[in-house]
Amino acid sequence: MTEHKTARVSVEGADLLVLAGVNDANLAELARATGARVALRGDALTLSGEPDVVSRAEHIATAMVHMAREGRAILADDVLRLSLTDRPADAPGATNGNTLVLPGARRAVQPKTPGQAEYLKQIAEHDIVVGIGPAGTGKTYLAVAAAVDALMRKRVRRIILARPAVEAGESLGFLPGDMQAKVDPYLRPLYDALDDLMPAERIQKAIESRTIEVAPLAFMRGRTLGDAFVILDEAQNATGLQMKMFLTRLGVNSKIVITGDKTQVDLPKREDSGLMHIERILHGIDGISFHYFTDADVVRHRLVRDIIRAYNEDAVGG
Repeated sequence: MTEHKTARVSVEGADLLVLAGVNDANLAELARATGARVALRGDALTLSGEPDVVSRAEHIATAMVHMAREGRAILADDVLRLSLTDRPADAPGATNGNTLVLPGARRAVQPKTPGQAEYLKQIAEHDIVVGIGPAGTGKTYLAVAAAVDALMRKRVRRIILARPAVEAGESLGFLPGDMQAKVDPYLRPLYDALDDLMPAERIQKAIESRTIEVAPLAFMRGRTLGDAFVILDEAQNATGLQMKMFLTRLGVNSKIVITGDKTQVDLPKREDSGLMHIERILHGIDGISFHYFTDADVVRHRLVRDIIRAYNEDAVGG
């Protein structure tokens, strides 16, 4: 006879509409993802099923209730994400105080997975952090959020955001407009992150005063980047020489975060990637940290995670 278990999770103080979701979609996803029977009755979520199933569902339900008590939106995708991690970052204490509250931002920046929480912790504790992983894991967004936080707290005097414009090459000259207009399409994702984290007028003033600089990687040559929070995005498309040039720009009271995805190298020769080169030679240096994201850290639409896994399986099978 199969053992049966029932558990109750108190929902006192939680917004029940937020917790359950539209048409109880969140509760349905909790049941689908865990295999437990889920019912919202009175002041408790009742979970029933086999012991291991109920224990897992109870773990996720506790994180959901914690989010609802804080007034944070919960979607079925969030419930799925919680089910894919051993310890949800949304559970009490799981983020180690890594929430960033930025004045004027649309919302507080909260890591959504333990991997994201660890990434922010590494950024706080190291001068150089290399974040490697697939699309949708928040590598760039969280780095920009940490940079804005450092600027607001006056820990640095400026933010410098850089990207290699691989596709630019000879074709750059044929694009319309001045040099800024030509490189802006390559820098747009960095602007998008800023737009979500700072009021537009503050961004404009910061760019005009050069407190925030968004520029192609090539523009970094010959400079010393002191008292700055510097981010190199899409670093898999920086060559080895460009990466060496960039890293040796580091000045006093500065921090560098490098982000990239090793599966998205657009250089003619994959082995020329500066990201893959520093991964080989910089491990073990005090003050430099490598953080690896997985598909469990993907916080975009659930299909993004499934697509990444499908491509990874195809690469292994091929």
